[in-house]
Amino acid sequence: MLSDNSSSSPLIRVEGLRKSFGDHVVLRDIDFEVRPGEVVTIIGASGSGKSTLLRCINLLETPDAGHVWFHGDDLAAEHVDVNRLREKIGMVFQGFNLFNNMNVLDNCTLAPVTLRKMSKAEAEKVALEHLDSVGLSDFVHADVNTLSGGQKQRVAIARALCMQPDLMLFDEPTSALDPEIVGEVLEVMRALAAKGMTMVVVTHEMSFARNVSDEVVFMDQGVIAEKGSPEKMFTNPEMPRTREFLARYLA
Repeated sequence: MLSDNSSSSPLIRVEGLRKSFGDHVVLRDIDFEVRPGEVVTIIGASGSGKSTLLRCINLLETPDAGHVWFHGDDLAAEHVDVNRLREKIGMVFQGFNLFNNMNVLDNCTLAPVTLRKMSKAEAEKVALEHLDSVGLSDFVHADVNTLSGGQKQRVAIARALCMQPDLMLFDEPTSALDPEIVGEVLEVMRALAAKGMTMVVVTHEMSFARNVSDEVVFMDQGVIAEKGSPEKMFTNPEMPRTREFLARYLA
């Protein structure tokens, strides 16, 4: 959660972002920013552009127009080393995206060793700390294929943290999980927020959005229809479309 960073410069600033796939416009003129230590949740119906926006932030998708600034650097500028900046942005996907031919520890040490040039010993020390923080210290040498969905997602979070990111992006991290194990992943994310990690979370988990966010962004048909504090968004949203969407979840 945001402490007192209201006067600090944005860690991420998105301005005039547009993205189309063929004739289908997915994002139109998106403007928003995230300050250090802030948790921003993005909600909206399927197909509203939430995941595409997240993927544009770290250039997994290339915007057609607009800018994404990270630490004050325009990620679209030719002189910017996108790969170096991207190392500071952790990404957790809906489908885990783990390396199934590696054990848990090797999943967590691969990127720090190959990209950040950490020694194997240092990378393992960092990985063990993060695996312990997500409750998986007993599964360090486990085959990834033997894990539950909730355990796999916690490995994915630990793996992202091993790169010591300044920003964590979560793309519907619980939507592929059985309902009874959603809580274990959300608990890890709540703990990260409490420690001051800057997070942008695409989610359908309204209780998380309401209780953990500093700002809630509602997307509808490729635009940000409304954004504001959780209190405003969940108790007194301005837009009829926001009220209609939330009524389905809060009934």
